[in-house]
This record gives sequence, C-alpha cells and structure tokens, in this order.
Amino acid sequence: MSRAPLFRAILTFGILAAALYFAISTPVKLGLDLRGGTQIVLETHDGPAAKADAESTSRALEVLRRRVDALGVSEPSLTQSGDRRIIVELPGVQDPREAERVIGRTAQLTFHPVVGVAQPKEKPKKGEKIIADEQGQRIKIGPTALTGEGVTDASGMTDPQQGLGWFVNVKFTGAGGDAWAKVTGEAACAQPGDPKRRVAIVLDNRVISSPQVEETVPCNVGIAGGETTITGDFTQESAQELAVLIKGGALPVPVETIEQRTVGPTLGAEAIEASWKAGVIGLALTGLFIIVVYRLMGALATIALASYALLSYATLVALGATLTLPGLAGFVLAIGMAIDANVLVFERAREEYAAAPKRGLTAALSRGFSGAWSAIIDSNVTTLLAAGLLFFLASGPVRGFGVTLSVGVIASLVSALIIARVLTEWAVKRSFVRNRPGITGLAALGRVRTWLTERNPDLMSRKNLWLAISATVVIVAIAGIFVRGLNWGVEFTGGRVIEYSTSRPVNIDAAREAVADAGFPRAVVQRSGEDNVSVRTGQLTTQQAVEVQEALGDVGGEVTKERDELIGPSLGTELRIKALIALGVALLAQMAYLAIRFRWTFGVSAVLAMFHDILFVTGVFAWLGRPIDGVYLAAALTIIGLSVNDTVVVFDRVRELWAGSPRTPFATTANTAALQTVPRTINTGLGAMFILAALAVLGGSSLTDFAVALLLGLLVGTYSSVFTATPLAITLQAKSASGPPRTRSRAPEAAARRRARQSGSGAVV
Repeated sequence: MSRAPLFRAILTFGILAAALYFAISTPVKLGLDLRGGTQIVLETHDGPAAKADAESTSRALEVLRRRVDALGVSEPSLTQSGDRRIIVELPGVQDPREAERVIGRTAQLTFHPVVGVAQPKEKPKKGEKIIADEQGQRIKIGPTALTGEGVTDASGMTDPQQGLGWFVNVKFTGAGGDAWAKVTGEAACAQPGDPKRRVAIVLDNRVISSPQVEETVPCNVGIAGGETTITGDFTQESAQELAVLIKGGALPVPVETIEQRTVGPTLGAEAIEASWKAGVIGLALTGLFIIVVYRLMGALATIALASYALLSYATLVALGATLTLPGLAGFVLAIGMAIDANVLVFERAREEYAAAPKRGLTAALSRGFSGAWSAIIDSNVTTLLAAGLLFFLASGPVRGFGVTLSVGVIASLVSALIIARVLTEWAVKRSFVRNRPGITGLAALGRVRTWLTERNPDLMSRKNLWLAISATVVIVAIAGIFVRGLNWGVEFTGGRVIEYSTSRPVNIDAAREAVADAGFPRAVVQRSGEDNVSVRTGQLTTQQAVEVQEALGDVGGEVTKERDELIGPSLGTELRIKALIALGVALLAQMAYLAIRFRWTFGVSAVLAMFHDILFVTGVFAWLGRPIDGVYLAAALTIIGLSVNDTVVVFDRVRELWAGSPRTPFATTANTAALQTVPRTINTGLGAMFILAALAVLGGSSLTDFAVALLLGLLVGTYSSVFTATPLAITLQAKSASGPPRTRSRAPEAAARRRARQSGSGAVV
C-alpha cells in the first residue's frame, strides 16, 4: 500500500499548524497607505565636498535618523534604496511640512570670517564669496573656518533676564572649539563697527546670523571654552528647529525630495474594511459556485480554499512583509486564482472517470491530479514570472502587490495540490461516497462539456474570421491610444495629486473655481469616489497644497486631506521607462518560457495573444480617459499572467492530444483541445470574476480602476486563448516543419483514455 496519502496528511497537518502559529503569534506590518502617515523618498546629489554614492548616502541616512528621532515620531522607518535614495516613513504624520523642514534640508552649516561689505558691481576674489546677510546687505565672506561637523550639541534657549530673546546655544568638539576660537580671535583684532569684526554663520548658503565679536574678546585669543551662542532674529520655533538641524549634523551631500505620499488614517481603515469584505464575499461566492458545479468535491475544495487564506496571511507575517493596499488587492485576487488548480484537477478527473468508470472514483481522482500537474505548474509559473517582474522593476506599493501575488500563487498550489488532495482522496475512499458517485460531482462531464461534445462545432475552420476580429480590436485600441492619448498618472509624469474629503457636499464646478481663484488655474479638479475631491497639478510645494486646501474649505466646510502623492519629474520619467521595460521583459520572458516548455510556434502565439489583451485594456482606458499609473502597471502584468494561464491550459491539451493522435490534422486537434478546455475556462473565469466584481464595488476609488482593468483582462484573455492564440498557433504550425511531440505512453489503456477524451463521449474504445 502506498504511503503517499499518509505522508500528505502529515504534511498538511504540519503546514496548517505552522501557519496557525505564525498567524496568531506574529503581528502584521501595515504599510502607510493602510495605517496612515507620510512617506518621503529622498535622492542624494553630488555636493561640493563629496560625491553622491552608496557610502555618502549611508552617512546621510544616519544624519537623517538623528533628525527624525528629534521629531519624536512614533516608530519611524528609514531605509536606503539603491546607491542614492533614502525612504523615510513617518506613521501618523499627516502634515509633512515640519518633516520636510527638518529632514529635507541639506543643513550645510558653515562659519566664515567676514572680509568686508561688497560694492554693487564688485566681484569676489579667489577664495571669497559674496552673499546677502540676514539684513539683506551684500557682504564678502572668506573661506570656511568651521563646519557643522565640529558641533557636538545645540539647543534653543531663552534668557529673559538678559533680554536676549531666543538664541541657540552651541557646543563644539575639541577641534571645533579650537577653530571657533581662532576665527573669533582674528575677528576681534578689527575695530568695533568694522565689518571684519563679524563672523557669518551660513546655513544652506543663507546667512542666518553674522554678529560682531564682543569687545571683551581679546585679539588673537577668541572665544574659548568650546561653547558659544548664536543670536539673531529667532522665534521659539525657528531656534529649536535650527538646534535640531545643527545637533543632527550636516548632511554629507545635498538631498532632494523626489516622492512624497501622505495617507489619512480614515482612508486606510476604509481600505482595510473594504478589502476584507471583498475577500469574504468573493470567497463565499466562489465557494458557492464550485459547490454547485462540483458538489462534494467543490465543498472540500472550498475548505482547502479557506486554508489558503490562512497560509497566505501566515507566510506574509512570517516573512515580515509589509501589507499595502495593492498588496491587499493581490491577496484577494489570489483567492480567485487559487480555485483554478482545483478546477483543472476536477475536470481532468471527470474525463478519467468517464473513460474508465469501472476503475472507480479513487483512481479517477488520482489520475486527475497527475494529469493536471503539467498545466497547473505551467500556468502558475507564468503568473510568478509576472509577479517577480513587479517586485524587481516596480517600486513602492506596486512592489508589495508583486510580493503578495507571489505568496498567493504558492499558497494556492499548496492548498490545491496538498490540502485539497488529502481531503478529496479521503472522501472518495468512504463507502458511502463510493456507492453514490453522483454526489462527488465527478461522475459526469458536465452540461457545458456534454453540449459541446454533442454539437462539436468546428471553431477553427473560421480561424481567419477570429483573427480578423482580433486585428480589428487591436486597431480600435491603437486608435484610442493615438486619438485620445494615454492619461499618464502623476506617478509616471511627475506632479502632485491630493484627495480631500469635505464636511458638506461640494459642487465640482465651485471647487474648480475656488482652486483657480487661489492661484492654480491649471489644476485638474475632479470628483474622486462618491464624496471626495481630487486636485492634480504639476509641481506644487507643501505650502501651496495648504493654500489649495484652504480654498476648498471656503466651499466645502471642514476639509480633510485623505491622500497626497508628490512625484518629481525625474522620478516620473524613470518610473514610466521602467513600466515599459517591465511590460517588454514580461512578454519576452513568457515567450521564452513557453518556447522551452512547448515550441516556438506556441510561444509566439501566446505572446501575440497577450499583446492583444494588453492593447485592448489599454485602449479601453484611453477611450475612457482612465489613468495609466503604477496600479495599472500591476493590473497589466497580472493580465499577462491570467492571459498566459488560459492559453497554457489550451496548449497543454493540444500537446497531449497531438501526441496521442499524430496523424490527425493539427487544426482538428487544436479545435478539440479548445472545446475540451472551455468548461475549465468558464469555471475559473467565473470564480475570479466574483472576486474582481467585489473589489470593483467595495474597493473604493483606490481599487476600482485596478479591478476594472483585471475584469476587462479576464474577459479578453478568456476570448483570446481560444479565438486568438489557438488560430495563430494553427497558422504558424502550418509554416513550421516540426512534427507532433513524442508520447510518453503507448499502452492500450492510455490510448483508450486519450481517444475517450477526444470524443468526449465517455466510451472506452
């Protein structure tokens, strides 16, 4: 007796126990788009004293970490991305102005001797620099005598008894104190009132203070003791801010904010609620559907599907992955994809039982798992390729979608091939079930399959018609792209998009007028969701964003910022190029994989069908004016996976039937394969459609476009696998000299099963 069932049962118990342990013991890490907060991406640039590279960026990261710690933000996160980028996450920070002031400034603090007052047309001598002081007067300053690296501590203070107002007390290192004593000692040799008696303190190329050295300071002795005070026109806020910058240290290289995202806590909570509702509803509808179609086997597969959710969640928390909003969408979407493997197995088991009913349900189910293995692996590998490209070529939340989708695909395989197999094989071995095969859902081929077998339509005899329809679809899509143009999202063009909620309903025309009157006539103001208002502009400073919010407050009452995305123009161009590269690489990777697993004619046909699907969805978005952004990129790469998934199942059946009947014309074999895989395509498509429909309805504005794109991709992918990829394979194969693949088994029993599947009658020849 085989020990495989016992081994699978023990493995199932171990997997579920481990998943339950991690799910209970490890808290999930939520991204800022789900818990609220601000994310700022900084890019370093070459400075006068250092080049921007991995080392200088790492040193800048440590300086920024000290500054963020001084802000008092709870659980901040600072990570280096590549050689020149730093990602700063500040949970709970809804107004990024303070964070920008503190962490985004270069804070190159330097101390210079004042050489004199500059004349109107005077040019600086070598080693000198002309700069305006705090009063606006042009002064000449000498070379840097001391930098911020010589400072150990700084604090904003006030002393009402001395009438100094707010000032900054600075403490120096040993070398810094010596340098400060030297520069102040040289300045003390000048006469009182002489500009040369001043020392300019420069922050970010701006003089913040240039006081004279007091008359009590001796010439060539200076201010000793390693401590001094910086006086100037300080308020409490500006003194404390300067103290934080000085205490944090000077950044070794300048930094620039190239991306900024702010999400309100309400929007994140709503996204979590909408996603789990979509997941529960989608899981319930999908489970109900497969129970109706496959009866007892469907009910057991639904139980395995529930365990998939546990496996996916446990894997994410065990890996320490951060769950983002697109990641939640990937988690929910993978529920629909998880049922695909079960459908493939059950349809194959139906065929096996119809071909040899005397062997019983156990043998049919076992052969169903074995026979569907190739198609399951091929279809899921293609999806993993797309998810992997998202992880390596995308950024931010879209990368999180790639991680979640990858975990979901792997968990779905474990759910279908191990857990579902243990449950279903245990069930069919019960005498009650063996004596009543009708309750399993495997005893009949199904109504759709039976109807197709009886009618046996020769779809491929009209392959030229189907290819003409597909070509027309491509032409209309391309026309939309060129006529209407692509509405590139702010993520790919650069700019800023801010979403606001208002305490009372706002007329969108009144909102546009209010924003225009505030000085932003070119801003695109439109409705976002049911009640919110979104404002999209070019480059907009944080202070200008506040002005926009105040303008909307005049017509909408209390205004709350729900979402804020700022993308620099250079980053937008880079992301757009990366998106196009990702799509191109995805097409090439899929073609290479299919050419290796099948043959080049199949690979080219599948890639052309994928290209047809992507063009169709992109064309629809162009005609409707929907945004092409990072979320759309995630949808596009997922569509590639779904499209190949369907095509692989058809081609896998073509390969099997062609090997079994090599003398049958290839077009006839391809037509039979397409007809035999239609039930699987319909059942899987409906399962995923329930999930996507729930996301489209409940997901809110953040996920609606994503779900709509995937729904369109699912529909056109189902069509193209039969009516585009298969006719293309027939056309290309007619021009190829390659023959049918070799069959692995020539046994009479195997041949009988193949002929039974070809005829679809269930009779054994």
